[in-house]
Order: sequence, then C-alpha cells, then structure tokens
Amino acid sequence: MKIFITGGTGFVGKGLTSRLIRAGHEVTLLTRSVRKFGSHPPGISLIEGDPTQRGGWQKSVPEHDAVINLAGASIFCRWTAEMKRILRESRILTTRNLVETMEGSGVKTFFSTSAIGYYGFHEDEELTELSRPGSDFLAQLAVDWEKEARKAEDRGIRVVLTRFGIVLGDEGGALGQMVPFFKKYLGGPLGSGKQWFSWIHRDDLAQAFLFLLEKPEISGGINFTAPNPVRNRDLAAILGKVLDRPARLSAPGFMLRLVLGEFGSILLEGQKVIPQKLLQGRFQFRYPEIEEALEEIVRK
Repeated sequence: MKIFITGGTGFVGKGLTSRLIRAGHEVTLLTRSVRKFGSHPPGISLIEGDPTQRGGWQKSVPEHDAVINLAGASIFCRWTAEMKRILRESRILTTRNLVETMEGSGVKTFFSTSAIGYYGFHEDEELTELSRPGSDFLAQLAVDWEKEARKAEDRGIRVVLTRFGIVLGDEGGALGQMVPFFKKYLGGPLGSGKQWFSWIHRDDLAQAFLFLLEKPEISGGINFTAPNPVRNRDLAAILGKVLDRPARLSAPGFMLRLVLGEFGSILLEGQKVIPQKLLQGRFQFRYPEIEEALEEIVRK
C-alpha cells in the first residue's frame, strides 16, 4: 500500500514508519523541512509543507491508499491559554486539511490519532470504546478532533480513530522523561500513586496499525492500550526494579499542580482503559504486561 503520514518524524511516527517499510509498504512523510530531515531509507518519500495550512502538499494525498494523521503539538507542558490554542489548532486544522483532500481520491482508510483523554476521569471504572466522553479540556479536545476526522466518512472513507494511551519506547516519550530521574535515585510515584496508567509498547502500537490495515470491517474509535493497565505506584516500582534503582520518592500532588497547572491534574488522575476492539479482533499483543515491556525497552 501507499501510505501518507503526517507527524511521521516524531517519537511514534518514527517507529511506525520503520515498521511499515519493513512490511513492504511505501510511505510518504509530510515534513516542515525536507532539508532538516536528512537522509532516509528506501521506501520513504518526503513532501514539504505545514499540515495546519492549505498548500501544494495536499495534491499528493489522493494518490495514496491510506492516510495516517499523527500530527499535533505535545500536551506535555503547562496549558496556558495560548498553549491550548496551539493544541487545538495543530489537531483540528491538520485534520480538516487532510479530509479536504479526500473527495474523489483513492484513499480508502483514514487513521486519525486521538487519545484516551477522550473519556475523562472515572477513577477505577474500566473504560472501553463504548464509554462516553468526558467534559474536561482534554476530553473535549479529543471529541472535537474526532468529529473533524469523521467528516471523511461522508466521502465514503473508513475512519479509524486511534485513541492512544501512554506510548512507551526507547527513544523518548514518557520514559524519556522518567528514566533520567530514576537513574539519579529520584524516581517514584506521582501523588498518591493510586491513579491508573494505561500504556502501550511502541512496537505493539505500530503492529496494531498494520493489523487494522488488513481489517476493513473495524472502524471508529479504537483504544491503543495494552490489555493490562497498572497503577502509577506499580509502574514506579517495576521501573525501579528494571533499572535497579529505588522508587520511593513520590512527587507531591500539590507540587505537580503548582508547576504544571491543569496538565498536572491529568498526571494525578489517570484512566483504566481496556482495548476491547483489538482484543475482540484477536490482535496479539507482544507486550501485554508492563514488566516485560519495560525490560525490553531498558535493554535497548
């Protein structure tokens, strides 16, 4: 297949692109600067452009069989009014511009990223794709993002809304923030540590995309999380064990809220999300348990 990807140069995109190439697909990456991208392996084509702006890059989208939209500014920051605007526009405008290109195109499947923040916070309640959305900022952002993506269905295109949990890998992401603290003997749970941590290994995330490319009967919201979420305190204990470091220094909740504001509350709440649709489709997770996932990542 020929696959067009936005956000393909980031932490998730790099792993996914590599996996797609190994599987024999042709990948076109949209990048803001071809010059800065540097060398790239066979099977990858580059197009320069800003996905939040209409432009010449849109002309190449209809030539592809599938589109994967990973673009969006990182939520790992303090959410000022300006930052909230950037978070919304980087998602909504990119998605809108992509859908605009699909009228009468050869695109059959549109994968648009979302997040498990869609569900809001429900303490110990298990959340599946049938659960209702929340009402906080992150949930409403996800709802609006998905609504924009679903407009592609009016053009006869299958829409898959990939609701990411916390993606774990060896080249950045959440672990890129956590591991340095643990190595300096400063690791531990966040706040009470009771909050649920719904995660997925980056390799399983990439494999889930390949799986769904071959499953045209599956559409709509799909939870991209491992089947066994853990509490934050258990994550800290296992990561400390894998790194051979103590995990006893908890970060007080009030400090996280003071430093990170509204985003700090996200870290202290958490969600217990189950990938019901992937499990029903008999997707085989290579890393269903957090300890084996962390051991593989740390070995790298």
